[in-house]
Amino acid sequence: MALPAVRSPREVGRGDPFREFEDLYGQLGRWMNSMFAGLDDGWRSWSPLADVTETDDAYVVDVELPGVKRDDVSIELTGTELTIHGERKERERQGWFRHRTRRTGQFHYSVTLPHDVDADHVDARLEDGVLTVRVPKTESARPRRIAISGR
Repeated sequence: MALPAVRSPREVGRGDPFREFEDLYGQLGRWMNSMFAGLDDGWRSWSPLADVTETDDAYVVDVELPGVKRDDVSIELTGTELTIHGERKERERQGWFRHRTRRTGQFHYSVTLPHDVDADHVDARLEDGVLTVRVPKTESARPRRIAISGR
């Protein structure tokens, strides 16, 4: 068994610590990919950033999907479970990667909404890299103004 090389504090300052970290990060990524290569794609998928907002008449879900095409996204509403999944495809590049932080591949986002959703009138649009899904509330769930009677 080989032990890791130990460097003196004087030697540590000589190298580029960011380069060493990137190398270590790349090695870890390759190791993780090889470990989970045979498993279901659910392990390798990632979850995009999202905001869920409630208005008087709807729930609005904004999901960040820059670079994703409309045809590469699927939206499902099963009961009150809203699920968004798809793929951000890697584009062909020239040259060598020097640094990479953007995710590619399968993504999955899921949120459970309250029981008062109108599944027949859901609207979705993808503009400027943001997918906006508007799930209206049922009529009974919307706030009503109550008139006050009496003197």
